Amino acid sequence: MILSVPNMTCGHCKAAVEAAIIEVGGKADINLADREVEVNGLPEATVLAALKAAGYEAEVIE
Repeated sequence: MILSVPNMTCGHCKAAVEAAIIEVGGKADINLADREVEVNGLPEATVLAALKAAGYEAEVIE
């Protein structure tokens, strides 16, 4: 799945988003320029909840 994370604006944000996804057992492919994150193998609700807990609202775009 591909997520849009509009408030992921810097390297610190990227690291925080990646850490949140790793914490729930996933692996993130992050495109900071487009503010998108690709995650495979995890339920959508799990990823969205992990990002929200880390302070990042996300929306599934694909």
